[in-house]
Amino acid sequence: MLLVRGGKKAYTEAVKLSKTIPFEPILLASSEESVYDYIPEFDEKEIDPKAAYVHVTTNNTIEGTSLYDIPKTNEVPVIADMSSNILAVKYKVEDFAMIYAGAQKNIGPAGVTVVIIREDMINEEPTLSSMLDYKIQSDAGSLYNTPPAYSIYIAKLVFEWVKSLGGVDAMEKANREKSGLLYDYIDSSEFYSNPVRDKKSRSLCNIPFITINKDLDEKFVKEATERGFKNIKGHRSVGGMRASLYNAFPKQGVIELIDFMKTFEAENT
Repeated sequence: MLLVRGGKKAYTEAVKLSKTIPFEPILLASSEESVYDYIPEFDEKEIDPKAAYVHVTTNNTIEGTSLYDIPKTNEVPVIADMSSNILAVKYKVEDFAMIYAGAQKNIGPAGVTVVIIREDMINEEPTLSSMLDYKIQSDAGSLYNTPPAYSIYIAKLVFEWVKSLGGVDAMEKANREKSGLLYDYIDSSEFYSNPVRDKKSRSLCNIPFITINKDLDEKFVKEATERGFKNIKGHRSVGGMRASLYNAFPKQGVIELIDFMKTFEAENT
């Protein structure tokens, strides 16, 4: 398992499950020691070729990192949690044995999970809860229980919207433009900073940043909120600020945020 913050939760759940189903979760790499501010690497030779799968998380919403190039895994199947950057960045679906993603970032309301799974990965596992058994879900055509119809309908509308704009290629291009504007401004400023120094690992969707001290961070959040920039406060585990530039967030919103940041800097230096 490749560990960023989201991956740690998956690893924790795997450890719990290993008490019921006999298998050994193995941690391949982690950036926890530096608060997940970079994408860790590992040697594929360290992976047992008989391993069931390697789990990766493609976007870290809290610290603002993303995995763009899927690592080699010694032919072991790769499973990816794409909950926070699905439809925002293009990946080759065939590179994965399974992709799963909560809908709540780029697809629609919370309550729907999209699962793309290779048929050979669907196995019977009698000790699993039926709700977590993909064979049961597959055999039932995703209708094992009453589906969240409204959320699925909204997801349909979003898929049609993305397609009408040119698909994921167009979404990624727009997201690179939006995030590039904000990253370029932060990097050019001595007042603001972004914790992710490796630019190749920076998220297109989530951009954390801080000012020169915590008191100004709090002041920034207060004044930005009053100006209409909602939920700009960073996650409680890291503090600071965070701009979440998901697909629906417009480029004009980034421009207006940068204008506010410039004004705030001028008034507080």
